[in-house]
Amino acid sequence: MASLNTSGGGSGRSIFPQGPSFTLENFSNKDFIVRDFIEDLSESAVPVNRRSGPGQHAFDPKPFIRTFENALKQLAALSEELGEKETDLLTSVRRAEIQHDQTLDTLGRKLDQSIDSFEQLDVALNQPNGANGTDRNGRSDAGGGLVAVQIGEKLDDLDKQRRRAQDASFLIQCWLEVSENGKLTSLEDMIRRQGSGENKVRCAIIARQLMRMSQRLDPSSWAQTNGSKKVNGITNGVTGYKGHNTRELIEKFSETLEKDLLKQFDESYRRQNFDDMLECSKVLHDFNGGSSVVALFVNQHQFFIDRSQLITDEVTTDNETWERLADPDSDPPGVEPSLQSLIDEIRVVMQDESFIIKRAFPYYEVVLTKFIQRIFQQSIQQRLEMVLEKADTISSLAFLRSLHASRSYINNLIEDLKAHGLTEHPEACSAQTALSLDQQLDELFVPYLVGNSYIDRERKSLEELYSSLLFKFTIYHSRRKKVPTGFMASLAQQGTQLLSSAKDAYIDRLDSSELTPTQKAMMLRVAGLRDQDNTAKNEIEVTDEDGVLSIPNAKRMLKWLAEGVRRALELGSGSDTPKDVSALLNLLLTSLGQVYIETALDAAADQALSQETVKVEPDISYLPSLQPAITITNIMSRFINTVLIRLAEGNTTVRRGMELQTKTAVERIESKTNNIVRSTITVVLNWVTKLLAAQKKADFRPKDSDLDTYLETSQTATCQSICAFLNKLASLSAQAIDGQNIEVFSSELAISIRDLLFEHFKKFQVNATGGLMVTKDMSKYVSTIKDWPLSKDVEEGVEVLSEIGNLFIIGPEALRERSRNFQTGGPGRKLQKLDFRAFIVRRDDSGSVGIQSVLAGL
Repeated sequence: MASLNTSGGGSGRSIFPQGPSFTLENFSNKDFIVRDFIEDLSESAVPVNRRSGPGQHAFDPKPFIRTFENALKQLAALSEELGEKETDLLTSVRRAEIQHDQTLDTLGRKLDQSIDSFEQLDVALNQPNGANGTDRNGRSDAGGGLVAVQIGEKLDDLDKQRRRAQDASFLIQCWLEVSENGKLTSLEDMIRRQGSGENKVRCAIIARQLMRMSQRLDPSSWAQTNGSKKVNGITNGVTGYKGHNTRELIEKFSETLEKDLLKQFDESYRRQNFDDMLECSKVLHDFNGGSSVVALFVNQHQFFIDRSQLITDEVTTDNETWERLADPDSDPPGVEPSLQSLIDEIRVVMQDESFIIKRAFPYYEVVLTKFIQRIFQQSIQQRLEMVLEKADTISSLAFLRSLHASRSYINNLIEDLKAHGLTEHPEACSAQTALSLDQQLDELFVPYLVGNSYIDRERKSLEELYSSLLFKFTIYHSRRKKVPTGFMASLAQQGTQLLSSAKDAYIDRLDSSELTPTQKAMMLRVAGLRDQDNTAKNEIEVTDEDGVLSIPNAKRMLKWLAEGVRRALELGSGSDTPKDVSALLNLLLTSLGQVYIETALDAAADQALSQETVKVEPDISYLPSLQPAITITNIMSRFINTVLIRLAEGNTTVRRGMELQTKTAVERIESKTNNIVRSTITVVLNWVTKLLAAQKKADFRPKDSDLDTYLETSQTATCQSICAFLNKLASLSAQAIDGQNIEVFSSELAISIRDLLFEHFKKFQVNATGGLMVTKDMSKYVSTIKDWPLSKDVEEGVEVLSEIGNLFIIGPEALRERSRNFQTGGPGRKLQKLDFRAFIVRRDDSGSVGIQSVLAGL
């Protein structure tokens, strides 16, 4: 704070010091502190001679009292001064508020007057002549009407007439200049001095009008020149109006004007001056429709200049990628890298240039459409053709995969551009632009998808793959000897023809000059052949494994077909899908159904028929081949019903035809499978009958001398042979069929064998020791058969064999008791009285009194 001024000093000082003096400035200072102020007052109250004396002095309060009393007086004076100033300020504020209120009242009245005046003017302008209007205060207003509007319209008409007169005057002036002086000085001066876009548009309009005037007023300059040369300003001896060829002069000016505008547009484009580009494009649009500036923008674009040097580069993808593309078992590698790079660059260029087009052209959608056409028809189409031509030299599958990958990638480009919006960014693109993009996409692939060309390629590729995969299979079965005769021979003949045609088609295809080296190597690899030299029909080595059905191979065939179906869905149109999948279904049923499954079933049927009359133990090793046939058929049927038929729902006729075709094929396979199973039952029963016929009569009537050896034998040799054969049959049948099928098969066979054994033991005379052997044999038969998956009724029916064994060993009393408990009806075969008598009479003791009494009781 400012220091306090102490009053008094020198000789004029009073006895009692007056203390410091201060003003309002001392308290207005922002550094003022009350504590410091009190301390300064206290220090000024103590005399100087007593502040630093050597001894201690008693405290004297009087100086402090006088100093503080003086300070209080000064503070009171300052308070009164501040009160007066505050009163003056409050008075000034009240005066200012009164003046402010008066100003607001004045402005309000003036605003009301302005509103009333506006309403009166509005009524006068909008009421018709002679009508009276009323303002908001109820005052009437007559006359006015539309006078102001009519005056404005007349002024506009006069202004238009003035402009037309000026334009006509300027046009006549220009015509006189070009016709009399051979120059267009006024127009050139206008462009040179005032080169704005509006003046350039006006120059372009005047040039067109001068051209029409020249056509009417100077027809000689429009005479045909027929390519003659111009000599001394005269063309073919035809002089223009007053010696000047006005047509050539105006055309030359127009060309110069157009070139200048195009040059200016190009320079503005390089400087990214969009406003100047917009002016130039407007002028050129009014001048010649804008075709020249659009052509300049599109044709001279740096993208096309740079890409024109690269578009002729060969497709240089590495060999490994092409081999993967031609390999049906590997996943497609995707779009070709150079085409992918081009499309990625186009995506960026289109998004960037659409922004420029929107700002540089008033008719930007037309320019964008031209730009899109140029990009697709020049850059993408040329590169696409090169990629597909290269793929076609690799293999048909490589071509199809490249076609599909290219279409998918370009379609993604289309969707990305639509989502970006291009000139409408960030909104979605306009309907016109979307239509143009879709149209360009369709036109790119029309040559490859027109008519049936695509699906024929797809079917041909699958046929080559299938014939390659099944080649050794067809060779193996074509060399197999055919044994059936009669009706079965006619059925098998169809399969033989299919095998022969498939084999011949494959060999002819390998020998074809149209086959590329890569495709030939792929076909040989899929067929499992080492080189081409072994493709002669009679030189190919095949093994039994080559003639067996393979589920993995069937899955490969379905995988290849699924890939083809996917391509057909994405490449073909929705209306052609039912027809396409129907064609693929026909190929699948022929190759997988007839050539593969039915051929294997025919081979199994032939082997089953050949075993029906053999004199040695029949070979039923063909049975396990039924399991892959059934599995493959189920997989194929599920694939057809889940995929192919559902895709044909759009065409009811085609779908029904596919369902009928599939049903017929599956029923044919099931019928052949059932025939094999029935033939197997016949084979088994024939062999069991043959073994039973070899049963010796002494087996159940041993001599006393052979008792020791006989009792050590668990079963007769016939029983052991039959049970061993049946166990082998059970093992093979379990590998062939399962579920309810194996139960039905086993039950039917068990019942037939039970009946054979039932009748068999009625033929043999049995003594007491032999009865024990009968029991052992029967127990073995029952346990062997019951190991099969049988139904409950059949199990009960087989148990009757155990009762037969007991009939030969129990005594008369037990026989009499058993004869009282015959059961009639119910499931399965039961032991009846006739059967009971037939077995009892075969006992050696049947002539005894006890046995005879039992027989008599029957």
